[in-house]
Amino acid sequence: MNANANTAQPLPAVSVIMPILNEERHLREAVEAILAQEYDGEMEVVLALGPSADRTDEIAAQLVAEHPSVHTVPNPTGRTPAALNAAIKASRHPVVVRVDGHAALSAGYIATAVRLLEETGAMNVGGIMHAEGTNAWEQAVAAAMTSKIGVGNAVFHTGGEAQRADTVYLGVFRREALEQQGGYNEEFIRAQDWELNFRIREAGGLIWFSPELKVSYRPRPSVKALAKQYKDYGRWRHVVARYHSGSINLRYLAPPAAVCAIAAGIVVGAALTPWGFVVPGGYLAAIVAGSLPAGKGLPLKARAQIPVALATMHMTWGWGFLTSPKALAKKVIASRRPAVLAAG
Repeated sequence: MNANANTAQPLPAVSVIMPILNEERHLREAVEAILAQEYDGEMEVVLALGPSADRTDEIAAQLVAEHPSVHTVPNPTGRTPAALNAAIKASRHPVVVRVDGHAALSAGYIATAVRLLEETGAMNVGGIMHAEGTNAWEQAVAAAMTSKIGVGNAVFHTGGEAQRADTVYLGVFRREALEQQGGYNEEFIRAQDWELNFRIREAGGLIWFSPELKVSYRPRPSVKALAKQYKDYGRWRHVVARYHSGSINLRYLAPPAAVCAIAAGIVVGAALTPWGFVVPGGYLAAIVAGSLPAGKGLPLKARAQIPVALATMHMTWGWGFLTSPKALAKKVIASRRPAVLAAG
């Protein structure tokens, strides 16, 4: 008999929480990827259902009927941080795994994350946001989102060695960290992950990135949807900067700087001298050149759309950052402390 058989500690029970809104395309795939995890500890899945306009609720009801470990909780606001807090309150286990309705966990994700929590002592661990497309446009966006020219040196996008991190994609938390911080700040419609991880770090907690963890992510299906996504990212990242002084760095300032430089170049080029067009022309050349290695191995139709995806991400993120209203930050600052969570 193995001498460790009688001394091995049981694996902690895990609660998987999912904010769900208009996810009929990917919800079943996302939940089935969770249920297929080879994890010997107890596990539950809590879906926080927003007011979807598609068949999401019907699919969620089917999943609940098929799987006793899947439960639902209402999220009338439809907002992501409110959904996450509602799911946390309705869950009951000491390890909390966040998963989105358009993401699919890789095999062994939960077991690996639980091991990393124990090995590192971290309060939150996460890995690579592995963007994958099902058509040429989504493949182009995925290539842009996983390239340094698209997202800079963010390791959860581009990969890298295991290391201490400012934030991670989604995350696997110790419940105590969530309860200590009062959960997600529900005023942050976007950037709520970054903001929560900042508070955990400020309280002395470790956020840990590991390339062993990978989550498949489905990009937005159109230019319009991608533009809205990245405009919101930029807008709310500026709110985080106002709310938490010292939380900004040069990587976040690059897109708004690019927007200003390109706009100024176009104005100067149109009104004064053609030399002004050097700046926007140089930017265009840079994203075309950067798209070549990013699109390696993709079909020609996908490669041709990578510069469009890059420009959409950069310009809308930068524009959102520059136009983020101060009143929005004041509203957030007025309610600095999120409500304290209690286990369901």
